[in-house]
Amino acid sequence: MISETHDTFILLRDKYDDINSFARFLPTIFDQFEGKNIIVDLLQYNSATLPELLGFLELSNVHRASKQSFVIINAALSIDEIPEELMVVPTLQEAQDVIEMEEIERDLGF
Repeated sequence: MISETHDTFILLRDKYDDINSFARFLPTIFDQFEGKNIIVDLLQYNSATLPELLGFLELSNVHRASKQSFVIINAALSIDEIPEELMVVPTLQEAQDVIEMEEIERDLGF
């Protein structure tokens, strides 16, 4: 795994080529990123399936319940195919925008 720390988030990338293993690996190191906004870059998986992306749903739910953002970057599926509880966007800029909007919502008490 490759991680990059930014001002408002941590960007995580899989350095191997196995999305399912990456989805199983992230919860084992979750405590390292607790309390921080997370962007998971899955752009390299340009043919990802919905079941593969749903492998990140449980971690996303746990992280979002702690009032932190969890955003996945992937463009393999249309937004209409992805459940609302999983935040998936096609670009890094959109992921950063989501985090900024969610931070504003949290500051306003939503």
